Amino acid sequence: MGRPDEARDGARRPAAPPPRATGAPQPTGSTRNLVLAALGFFVNFWAWALISPLGAAYRERLDLTGFQQAVLVAVPVIVGSLGRIPVGALTDRVGARVMFPAVSILTVLPVLYVGLVAESFAAMLVGGFFLGLGGTAFAIGVPLVNAWYPPARRGTALGIFGLGMGGTAVSSFTTVRLSTTVGPEAPFLIVAGVLTVYAIASGMLVRDAPGRAMPQGSFLARTWATAKLPATGQLSVLYAVGFGGFVAFSVYLPTYLINAFGLTQEDAALRTAGFVVLAVLMRPVGGALTDKYDATAVLVVCFLGAAVLAAVAALELPLVPVGTIAFLGLAALLGASSGATFGLVASLAPPEKVGAVTGLVGAAGGLGGFVPPLVMGAVFDVVGDYSLGLALLAVVCLLTVLFTRGPVRRSAHAKRAAPV
Repeated sequence: MGRPDEARDGARRPAAPPPRATGAPQPTGSTRNLVLAALGFFVNFWAWALISPLGAAYRERLDLTGFQQAVLVAVPVIVGSLGRIPVGALTDRVGARVMFPAVSILTVLPVLYVGLVAESFAAMLVGGFFLGLGGTAFAIGVPLVNAWYPPARRGTALGIFGLGMGGTAVSSFTTVRLSTTVGPEAPFLIVAGVLTVYAIASGMLVRDAPGRAMPQGSFLARTWATAKLPATGQLSVLYAVGFGGFVAFSVYLPTYLINAFGLTQEDAALRTAGFVVLAVLMRPVGGALTDKYDATAVLVVCFLGAAVLAAVAALELPLVPVGTIAFLGLAALLGASSGATFGLVASLAPPEKVGAVTGLVGAAGGLGGFVPPLVMGAVFDVVGDYSLGLALLAVVCLLTVLFTRGPVRRSAHAKRAAPV
């Protein structure tokens, strides 16, 4: 429940959390905490994406069907997505200074289990389930960065934080190579070491913004109240399509390229890494555009372009050059849409609920990435082709364009017109 004297109290306490005046001086420590947040996002996402590049190897070693392989790479996605809800709420309550080192050190355990212990499909599913914890780091970093930056710079700052998605690119680039040249345990041991170093460093260096807003009430009550916010549902849809599309491609593109075009495992992993890198680089671009232009207009352009390119990809034309252009274009637009969506989150969410909103919206994004690999795997098992799945993506993107131009645009304009 809002307090009538919030604006007056905020004027007397310049250290109060955002929103701050556009011209207010940047708090000391904002850049350091942005860098630490992006690093935490990066190393945890690196761990989160370890299974995907090895999907084909696991399929051969464990004698999996296409659907079982899809389930194996998708399990960390769904757990990491749903886990963002409690992790985001906990971050609102105890702060990122506690949550970043805690999540990072706990993620070390499933990394070592998957790399050193798991030897069956069931054991891999257990390891993948707990490996999903790494995917929750996203819901820690957004409220941390949001609290350190004023409204006029949040879109750009959150876009820069989003570069942490590059952890999935590093996983695509290095996991297969390390596994084949050094040994199957190598990528897991390296990631476990990096996570441990980051957990120690973040515990020493991360600081929550001074005077950050503290939530009131129980976790369930706060989560329910956050879920009822109109902005939460609308932003969840946008992120489920934009970020969900990115996640789906990042975890399933190696399998798709191997089955549809006959690429080797290493070649498919490298091409997927290129897809991920471009999407990651475009995320801050999308965030920065929302600082200068209407965020809904940016999202309409992104989703309309994605619909066209998904339709082109569904034709399964030769990979060079048409297929490559289509997939790289999808990477750029899905990455930009993810940054633009969180430009809207920063402006629409109440300061004391940014973590909770981020958790729910982030969960929706991850769940959006969980379903497509299962659909693609099932379709391929039945008809031996992926065109139907890509055509469905085109239709979903078109529907999202209409949704953005309608309810989302009206909500954003109403928020801007509302008295402060």
